[in-house]
Amino acid sequence: MASSIGSEKSVNPVLRISQLDALELNKALEQLVWSRFTSCFHGFKPGVLAHFEPEVKAFLWLILWRFTIYSKNATVGQAILNIQYKNNLSQTEKYQPLSKHQKLWYLIFTVGGRWLEERCYDLLSNRQVQSFCKIKHYINFGAGLLKLCGLLNFLIFLRKGTFATLTERVLGIRSVFCKPQSVRQVGFEYMNRELLWHGFAEFLIYLLPLINVQKLKLKISSWCLPIADLSNSENTLAAHCKECSLCGEWPTMPHTIGCSHVFCYYCIKSNYLLDTYFTCPKCGSEVHRLQPLKYKIEMTELHA
Repeated sequence: MASSIGSEKSVNPVLRISQLDALELNKALEQLVWSRFTSCFHGFKPGVLAHFEPEVKAFLWLILWRFTIYSKNATVGQAILNIQYKNNLSQTEKYQPLSKHQKLWYLIFTVGGRWLEERCYDLLSNRQVQSFCKIKHYINFGAGLLKLCGLLNFLIFLRKGTFATLTERVLGIRSVFCKPQSVRQVGFEYMNRELLWHGFAEFLIYLLPLINVQKLKLKISSWCLPIADLSNSENTLAAHCKECSLCGEWPTMPHTIGCSHVFCYYCIKSNYLLDTYFTCPKCGSEVHRLQPLKYKIEMTELHA
């Protein structure tokens, strides 16, 4: 009963991108399995797997084939994407699982082909030099021909959307969806918000380095603080000398820029190097000259 129901299951064609994603997932799985397997031999002598690497890989891929294609008619990548193989040689359009011959030939073409590609030169290296060169030439010609056929098959796949690999086309196995795909309603509100935010962030990243933040800060502070009429007498200068006009602390190595305000040497020097058009935050005067203060300020005046 179950087999009859399965045979009546309709076929749903697979998108090209889904078939390519399944192939990429299969490659990622194989790399992950091989890296995990080789990590078990890190404590052994280096190169312990070098002589038997093709055979070990073939054994691992054989195990994967047993629990994927042979038992489920789908690779791991296809199972993740709700895809499986269909016997396309059958005359009916209903779903037909792969035959045993197709599964065995799939094993020979994939696992056996990889093993032969890695071992063919070692198997023939004991022959005579002249005969080995001829065989090597034929092998290289055959490998190039297979790659050319694979390229042509891929171009046909992009045109028609079936048989992503040459093995699938030769064996007559086709990728179909296991279950009908429901129509999804995709909302683009979140994507629009993300695009707007990223565009705004990139604009800020481009704009902020062009803004002189220090000069803008000093300009705003000069607007906020009232400007008083200052005299040039020594008493007025001594009153302003009790604190730096930038940091507000007792001026260290006090310097002036030509106005009646005093700055720490490092404060005014760093701001002037940052902005050559620096102006006093108190009165808005530009830097005419940077010179040390000539008046002697006693520490007792700080407490006065």
